[in-house]
Amino acid sequence: MLEFENVSKSFWTGKQRKVILDRATFRVELGNSLGILAPNGTGKTTIINMMAGLEKPDEGKITRTSRVSFPLGFMGGVVNKHTATENCRYIARLYGLDPDYVEAFSRWLCGIDEYFDMPVGTFSSGMRARFSFSLLLALEFDIYLIDEGMPATTDAEFNRKAGTILRDRLQSATVIVVSHQAQTLEKFCRSAAVLRDGQLHMFETLEEAKQLYDYSYQG
Repeated sequence: MLEFENVSKSFWTGKQRKVILDRATFRVELGNSLGILAPNGTGKTTIINMMAGLEKPDEGKITRTSRVSFPLGFMGGVVNKHTATENCRYIARLYGLDPDYVEAFSRWLCGIDEYFDMPVGTFSSGMRARFSFSLLLALEFDIYLIDEGMPATTDAEFNRKAGTILRDRLQSATVIVVSHQAQTLEKFCRSAAVLRDGQLHMFETLEEAKQLYDYSYQG
């Protein structure tokens, strides 16, 4: 379970205060994947980062009783001067997992051959995206966080393998995905929410959420 209780978050832009959440309260239960619809620039990445514990709310309480992933594409735990091999083994130890397994899994999924033994700082953006996604899938979580703003990969073979693994994983896991497009949520979620004026309006179905989203932002 992941729960926000009266959570508020805002930023000063230099001209005005931008409100991301204003005393928002909601809960995500295991087995009920959630999609959040919000336009670009409204704080989708900030919300995902708060869910993961990467950012703290200004006020309120965030409770996690399940294993919540880092956001897809997050590279904060990766040291650029170290190789992918070294990073894999270090992160495996942090999570109490077998370093040999995490390295072998990530090496197989990435498919970047000899680059896996080179510093991550030398990787292209696509290679970095593949590496971070492979780490996410190597570490099993109860709730997976996906932000559409994260780096993407155009490698067809990687997408095929990673997509198959993710679909299998989601049979027993829960996903929270934020996007400005309803089509993105259709792949993962049945229930959805709309971010509007600092509040998350929760709906039982994606279709209901789309009606408010289209009226609020696209009408």
